[in-house]
Amino acid sequence: IADKDKPEAIFLLTRFAALGFELYATDGTAKALENAGCKVIRVNKIAQGTPHVVDMIRGAQIDVVINTLTKGKTPTRDGFRIRRAAVDLNIPCLTSLDTAQSVLHVMEKFKEGRQVNYISLQEYFMEK
Repeated sequence: IADKDKPEAIFLLTRFAALGFELYATDGTAKALENAGCKVIRVNKIAQGTPHVVDMIRGAQIDVVINTLTKGKTPTRDGFRIRRAAVDLNIPCLTSLDTAQSVLHVMEKFKEGRQVNYISLQEYFMEK
């Protein structure tokens, strides 16, 4: 999670944890989660050596990735490599906290036993 996104992300991630998700994070995000009272498993950044976050993605230990953009789409940056690994292995990869919020909202409603109404994008645009 980019530093600029941490306050909003921590709020969302603690709610994912409340739904039963096990959270994995590199040092900065892990520290922010711990400060918020959330249980988190620390993982290495790529430069810190294996096993690192991309190893975990490739090893099928990660089911969903939330990775917000930092300084662009440079292929050598960790974020780019994390997103690339997720996409290559068909693991859902959320790069927008708005999208993560929407996914979380639906999951919370399902857990409460409530129905979520939705329409396809095609239907949405046909109504306009």
